[in-house]
Amino acid sequence: MVANGRQAKIFDKPSLASNFALSENGMAKYDDQNSFAKILRGEIPCYKVYESRHTLAFLDIMPRSPGHTLVIPKAAACGILDIAADDFAEVARMAKRVAVAAVKAFDAEGIIVQQFSEAASGQVIFHLHMHVMPMRTRVELLPPQSRKEDAKILVDHAARMIAALAG
Repeated sequence: MVANGRQAKIFDKPSLASNFALSENGMAKYDDQNSFAKILRGEIPCYKVYESRHTLAFLDIMPRSPGHTLVIPKAAACGILDIAADDFAEVARMAKRVAVAAVKAFDAEGIIVQQFSEAASGQVIFHLHMHVMPMRTRVELLPPQSRKEDAKILVDHAARMIAALAG
């Protein structure tokens, strides 16, 4: 896609290649056809673990660890650079809540919370999201986007997270 006379492309890896429009300041421009916007509208299914007035938490279908959950705002924002502070605070609060539940649900010994903004950081879907990944000692993260998890496992992991978030 060409925007403002500039070609925008993410990565050199074909599996991660994605075109996106750039705003006047050279940053990604929000596209309401991104996968997470479609999930919010119910156009794409997800393994929802929690929803609030301002956020949605659901399992990553290509998890890097068991219980890998994504937390997104309902507000339209590409990343941390363009989200309103109050909306980002809601995402951060939900990420904390999800992290505590993930420790319980997966007997985790630690948590990784990641947020990438803009192509240079490695962001692939241009709707702000935080990754919450339960960790155990000596268990490595899988490479990003390396394999799609089996649906039965995702259903089980979602149920575990829902129970932990309820309790």
